[in-house]
Amino acid sequence: MLKIIKSVLAAFFGVQSEANRQQDFQSVSPWKFVFVGILMALIFVVLVATIAWFAAN
Repeated sequence: MLKIIKSVLAAFFGVQSEANRQQDFQSVSPWKFVFVGILMALIFVVLVATIAWFAAN
């Protein structure tokens, strides 16, 4: 699971190498990456909204 999270974070920041991406999708089901990516995106949105709410108050 840590490998999937690391790979998704690298993709979010745009630093994922092509070789690592190929290796990830050959060894693990793509649906796991999709699930973790959506979950991390939701966490990011909630975090930004929370920070904005605190800054406005």
